[in-house]
Amino acid sequence: MTDAQPRILVVGEALVDVVPDSEGRPRDLPGGSPANVAIALGRLERDVRLVTTLGDDERGRLVRAWLEESRVDVHAEVPGSGRTSSATVTLDASGAASYDFDLVWDLAEVPGDVHEVLHVGSIATVLAPGADAVLAAVRTHHGRALVSLDPNARPALTPDREAALARVEELVALADVVKVSDEDLEWLRPGEDPVATATRWAGLGPALVVVTRGGEGAVAVRHDGTVLEVPGVPVAVADTVGAGDTFSGVLVDALLGLDVHGAGGGSALRALTDRDVLLAVTAAAVGAAINVSRPGADPPSRAELAAALGG
Repeated sequence: MTDAQPRILVVGEALVDVVPDSEGRPRDLPGGSPANVAIALGRLERDVRLVTTLGDDERGRLVRAWLEESRVDVHAEVPGSGRTSSATVTLDASGAASYDFDLVWDLAEVPGDVHEVLHVGSIATVLAPGADAVLAAVRTHHGRALVSLDPNARPALTPDREAALARVEELVALADVVKVSDEDLEWLRPGEDPVATATRWAGLGPALVVVTRGGEGAVAVRHDGTVLEVPGVPVAVADTVGAGDTFSGVLVDALLGLDVHGAGGGSALRALTDRDVLLAVTAAAVGAAINVSRPGADPPSRAELAAALGG
């Protein structure tokens, strides 16, 4: 890394995923959607800082070491509970993950100056009281940085769908790039066509809204309503933990490679050709496929991604 690299700020939860091993025994694996995004960017040799909460406990030390091993600069407040949050993971026959959370999100503020890129998402964007600190950071960076959002809905923690939707769409209007899964949209706006929702969201302000569909690929909707299809990447799935987060991280990395960042990031993203957008979203899909081919959240390194992309 060099000082000339765009600086990336990720804000959101870091926690321990309690995941069954091959014999069904629980094991602690570091995770959390925004933390996974930070890991993905760190492994791609980007200059990334994570603002989060971690307890001063064994799990907190485990998570911090995991982040720092992948070159993530960690700024962590101690939560009011005093302990690091956790998510007990259940895997179905296909490897798809569901989560039962023991989590407090009470981040007081996001310290520091404006970065060239801000990524926020998941629980941290909607769970009080810390969600207000995330919203304040997005408002501060809006128009001054490339703002990336992944709602990553967690109904178990935010059962009030209407309140969650209102906050998510407030953030969508402030974001430049939004990545959202079809499952997220099914919960946030049940019964609506995901691409129609993405198109409406693109009309709120983002330059790009990407709907991921697991093994079926992704659909990218541009600011002008152009719809681009990206096919799925064939892969043997170990589990889906961290797949969407890896997608988000690699997408941000690919956009940085196209010089999309900073105060002009939104305009630069709008000026990209459809081919550039397709290449960026394809890279994200390939990165996610690498992640799901191995257990837990395990995004690719720069060398692994380049090899998979044939570069």
